[in-house]
Amino acid sequence: MSNQLNKVKELIELRAKARLGGGEKAIEKQHSQGKYTARERITMLLDEGSFEEFDMFVQHRCTNFGMEKKQFLGDGVVTGYGTIEGRLVYIFAQDFTVIGGSLSETMAQKICKVMDIAMTTGAPIVGLNDSGGARIQEGINALGGYAEIFQRNIMASGVVPQISGIFGPCAGGAVYSPALTDFTIMVKGMSYMFLTGPKVVKTVTGEDVTQEELGGATVHASRSGVAHFAVENGEEGLNLTRRLLSFLPQNNLEEAPIHVTEDPIDRLEDSLNEIIPDSPNKAYDMYEVIGAIIDEGEFLEVHADYAQNIIVGFARLNGRSTGIVANQPCRLAGVLDINASRKAARFVRFCDAFNIPILTLVDVPGFLPGTAQEYGGVIVHGAKLLYAYGEATVPKVTVTLRKSYGGAHIVMSCKQLRGDMNYAWPTAEIAVMGGAGAVEVLYAKEAKESEDPKAYLAEKEEEYTKAFANPYNAAKYGYIDDVIEPRNTRFRVIRAFQQLSTKKQLNPAKKHDNLPL
Repeated sequence: MSNQLNKVKELIELRAKARLGGGEKAIEKQHSQGKYTARERITMLLDEGSFEEFDMFVQHRCTNFGMEKKQFLGDGVVTGYGTIEGRLVYIFAQDFTVIGGSLSETMAQKICKVMDIAMTTGAPIVGLNDSGGARIQEGINALGGYAEIFQRNIMASGVVPQISGIFGPCAGGAVYSPALTDFTIMVKGMSYMFLTGPKVVKTVTGEDVTQEELGGATVHASRSGVAHFAVENGEEGLNLTRRLLSFLPQNNLEEAPIHVTEDPIDRLEDSLNEIIPDSPNKAYDMYEVIGAIIDEGEFLEVHADYAQNIIVGFARLNGRSTGIVANQPCRLAGVLDINASRKAARFVRFCDAFNIPILTLVDVPGFLPGTAQEYGGVIVHGAKLLYAYGEATVPKVTVTLRKSYGGAHIVMSCKQLRGDMNYAWPTAEIAVMGGAGAVEVLYAKEAKESEDPKAYLAEKEEEYTKAFANPYNAAKYGYIDDVIEPRNTRFRVIRAFQQLSTKKQLNPAKKHDNLPL
């Protein structure tokens, strides 16, 4: 055998060794826990045969605590690029079979390299996290590695989409990379995120709490809002990543791909003409409205289990990716509160950063009252949503279905926050407040002096409602561009976005804004 053939044989053997990661036993252990390996995840995520790997032969340089005897090719992370539905994507997947997927200086360098190339080429970054945290044996070098990754997350924010999949542990400083990315997907019963683990919590606060209770997928998807999605298993998480990317552009200079649809733009939905209950205090399901308007009823909801009084997610209108923000009358009557404001503001800013038009469906009676909200800073958090809409330069279409009262009316993409097309259904009630509250302020003195205060206020409430709780008063001033028939909403919204497709709007030059945090 020639020397060249020997060299080729050696290369093939080294590649096979690298692909084994921490070895057969470690892989078997990963499988026994119901988890896929890093390479299996990449294969499932990317188009078949499209993966090209970087830095397969990288090894750590640590000699402390006998680490020179624990050398693995690739050093615990698989990096490279491939395609999803033919579109370029960069990826890194931590390999738990290699020293628990712990982050070393060289692992961080591999991750940073792939992120730098993604920024240069303008393609999304997908990070699959499964790591025991910083490699303690490397001390400050591991911490420095995390900081290098975080800096790149920050620089990439708003430039290329960043998606984090949490497919195992993600604790301590490691949690900040997913927190800095656009979307985080967690797996129920398998993944967890927390800054300090149960043992530290027990020592410091005396609380007894399990990993799942402290930082499991359900907790972060429903209570903290850290996770945007909670899935049942790893395969579902990877399929969701593919689906999510289909709604997104490659970068901030492009638009999301157009999907061919057979759903006609002039499809009428007669059910919408009767969906609003006669009683203003009765709820209806906003999902039914969304499903009736969008292409083929396909809606990818974001943060489905968190702050359910507001709905956000992606859909398509005549094939074009669109962000949807909608109050949900079925939950807390659709009021805005701290969590709903934060949730929607973050989503609006993402859409604006990546050229995705925004449809806002309004039925909001106001902000949630009470000391818990005021002490929690609802003013500042509500200002985030107001700020996000006012800052956004993408096409914005707003449809008011029923209630739109007071400050909440302003915050939900009103005309003065540069709403491009603001429509209302005939059932819309646009006013400073509801009739009952308004007449108590306006006619309190007169009511006291009347023979029957209740009857007097009821009469005045009816007068107020007739005069102000309708869309025509707002339309009189041009704050509503048109009052539309509910069943025709899909057609009117699509036509509005079509005429806004060439919209150009620039904000004043500045170093950066000072969003109310």
